[in-house]
Amino acid sequence: MTITTLSSREFNQDTSGAKKAARRGPVFITDRGQPAHVLLSIEDYTQLAGHQANIVELLVMPKGDAIDFDPPRMRDKLIRAIELG
Repeated sequence: MTITTLSSREFNQDTSGAKKAARRGPVFITDRGQPAHVLLSIEDYTQLAGHQANIVELLVMPKGDAIDFDPPRMRDKLIRAIELG
């Protein structure tokens, strides 16, 4: 893995070169000499971040149809008189 460092100006002038460098390893982009951003290939990012479950995967319950769920009726508690004026 090769680590590349570019200034913001170098990055702006050669974005294509920065993307090519990101295939070989992370590209640090500096702002006034200090690291400010990192450019990674999507493969490196996915490996670093790990698998992130989406909302559907989080809501799926294996064998969820076997769960007995009978929520109580709350109609009476949800209706109340409103006094206007």
